Order: sequence, then structure tokens, then C-alpha cells
Amino acid sequence: MTSIRGRLVIILMVATSLVWLSAVGWIYFSTRAEVERVLDARLSEAGRMVSSLVSSREITVADAAGVVDDMLPVPSHIPYDRQLSCQLWSFDGTMVGRSDGAPQEALATHEDGFAETEIDGERWRVFAISDAEAGIRVLVGDSIALRERLVGDVITGLLVPAGLTLPLMAGLILVAVNRGLLPLDRVAGDLARRRADELDAIEDEGPREVRPMLGALNALFARVRQARERERNFTAFAAHELRTPLTGLKTQAQIAIRSEDPAVRQKALEQIVSGVDRTSRMVSQLLAIAAVEAAADATAPVVKDAGQSLRTLLSSMSLPETVAITGLDRLDGIGLLIAATDFDLIFRNLVENAIAHSPHDGTITFSLTRSAEHVAISVLDEGAGMAGDDIAQAKDHFFRGRNKTPLGSGLGLSIADAAVSRANGSLDIENAPPNGLRVLVTLPLSSA
Repeated sequence: MTSIRGRLVIILMVATSLVWLSAVGWIYFSTRAEVERVLDARLSEAGRMVSSLVSSREITVADAAGVVDDMLPVPSHIPYDRQLSCQLWSFDGTMVGRSDGAPQEALATHEDGFAETEIDGERWRVFAISDAEAGIRVLVGDSIALRERLVGDVITGLLVPAGLTLPLMAGLILVAVNRGLLPLDRVAGDLARRRADELDAIEDEGPREVRPMLGALNALFARVRQARERERNFTAFAAHELRTPLTGLKTQAQIAIRSEDPAVRQKALEQIVSGVDRTSRMVSQLLAIAAVEAAADATAPVVKDAGQSLRTLLSSMSLPETVAITGLDRLDGIGLLIAATDFDLIFRNLVENAIAHSPHDGTITFSLTRSAEHVAISVLDEGAGMAGDDIAQAKDHFFRGRNKTPLGSGLGLSIADAAVSRANGSLDIENAPPNGLRVLVTLPLSSA
């Protein structure tokens, strides 16, 4: 069952019924014990009274058994066929008297005290007392079925009202549950009336049990607002960054078409090629960052050898021959808990950024610092570095800073940071005196 209301009604009904049945069971056993105690006391009282009357010669032995007919164990208005029976037996085994309705067969053969017997398929509870002076045994008994009917009537008196009041109780429980769930209904109504773009927080003035849900919803609204704001900014920046090279391509194409000077035409064509390269790289980066931010978690495979993976990545890139890359041997044999695609995205963009900001014959240096559970891979270039306030914004989309390059689009560090975060790592940026920028990528080590 998926309905909270239905679950609560059923749970409360079952719990109430169990409590009621437990109470009925307790009353049943306690009532039965009390009835047996009272009726045993009446049997003992009747037997001793008959024995006392016979011993004192107040009545004859033949009339003594009739005394118990007036000793009713239950009120006289209860219509039971047989209530209390009495027999008097001489010590030689002869019946000398019995009450009306008492069986012809001896009620019991035991000595003094209580016992249970069965006569003609009917069970009896019997009290026996011997009078040596009068030479008789007095047997007083009542039917066990009588006792069970007394207890059964008590239980019936409990169960019948319970059965009649059960529908009323179910209705009251349903009304109570409905009233208790009104705050949820109000929240549902508020959400149903909202527009798709209405992400304001819900007032959390409801009961204490509802507030965690409202807090979670408000936190979700805040995250959705932030995500939509990032998407709007991303779209606006992307449109602006793409418009600039496309406008430049169109201008250079017009110059190439209209110019009669071969040198001017050649220069325009070179500018077109450069603009196409920049636009192509930007589109690739836009697709990459969209893919990284859309995925929820990193995939399961791990990079088994960071050094070898970096060499494979660098061999697939078009790197300037004048730029040297050192320190890859320090990463050999290092296993990282990150998907190979995310690893490639991180270090492709970091290497491209380092090359773009390094001098013509600069060097890009890789280094490694290892701890028990993480490894920090440093990428160091020999460029001009970044201003202090630029470092704080360096991972924002399309932020290029003061020392920007013509081919840059401000997405490289954003892509690397998103991929690192997806792998439960961190990316830090700092200047490296006397010159250069160091990007530190901290990733979890693979258990392998």
C-alpha cells in the first residue's frame, strides 16, 4: 500500500484491536479464575453447612441434601438448568440422600477436598467432606459447563459491544488521521498551484514532523534556482563567446573576397583558419563541460597507471615541438579511482592551458605527492601566472583573467574542476614564484 493515510488507519486499527483483544484475554482468564474461586468457596460452604446440620441433628440425613437447592452460585434470574447438586453417602457405599437433579451415580470417590470427575460425559467440580460421627460423606458439586457458560457470558458481553463499536472506532480513526495529514495536503495544494518557474521557499510553519520535508523541498528549490541561473549564464556567455569568432570569420571572409592584394587575401585566410580552430575548440569544450555536469557520478573503471595514461593522452594531442613536458615518470604505476574519460578531460585541458600560457620554449612539469588514500598531481607551467583576485574566479565558466590568450575561451579550468569533483577530488590553483602557475589535482588512490 502506497497511501500514508491508509497505512495509518490500518496500523491504528490493528493496534487498537490487539489492545482490545489483549484486554479481553486478560479479563477472560482473570474472570475464569475468580469465578472458579468463588464457586469453589460456595461448594465448600455448602458441603460444610450440610455436614454441620446433620451432625447437630437439626435436620435428618434424608432432608439434608435438599438444603443446597436454595444455595445458588449465581443470581436466580439466570436461566441455568442445573446449578448445585448434593449427595450424601454412608461409609458402606450406600446413597442416603441427594438433591433434586443430582445424578444417581456418585459425584466423586475421592477423600476430603476438591476434585474433578466425569459422569455420563459431563464434567463436574466436586467438594467432599466426611463426617465420622454421623457416618456419612457429603459430596457437593456443580457442572464445569455451568462455569464455562458464566465466563462465556462475560466475554460475550465484552465482544459484542466491541464488534458494534468497531465501525465507529474506524470512522473516528479515519477522521483523526485526515485531520493529522492536513498539513501535507496544504503543502501538496501549494505545490500544485505553483508555476514551473516559481521556486520561492515554502513557509515551514507546519507541525514539527513536516518541517524536515519542507526544509528538504526548500533546499531543492534553492539548488534548482542555482542550476537554472548557471544555465542562463552559461547560455549567455556561450552565445557571446561564439558570436565573436563567427563575426570575425565573416569579416575575414569578406576581406578575402573583396581584396585584390594576394598578401591581404592570404592574411585573411590565415585569420579564418585561426578563427575556425578557436571556434572548434570552444565547441568541443562546451560539449565536454555539458557532458561532465550532466552526469551524476563517475563511472566505475579506474586508471591503473597514471603515467602511462598521460603518455597515451599526450600522444593523441597536437603539441608544439618547442614545449617540453617532464616528470611523467613520477606517475608511473600510480592507480587512481577515476574514470579514464574524466582523467583525459582533466589533463587534456590542463596541458592545453599550460601550453597556451607558456613561453615559446617553455617547460611543463608534472610532479606527485602521495598520502595514504590520495595522490596530488601538480601541473606547472612557466607562464606569467594569475593575479590573486583572478585565481578566486579561475574555475568559473568563461572567466579568462588579465593574462588571457587569443585562443582561450575560459572553459578549460571549469571542465577540469567539474571532472575532478565528479571523482570526489579537488582542484587547487596557485602561483609558483618566480613565474608560472601550478594546478594541483588531488584524486583518491585506487585500492588496487
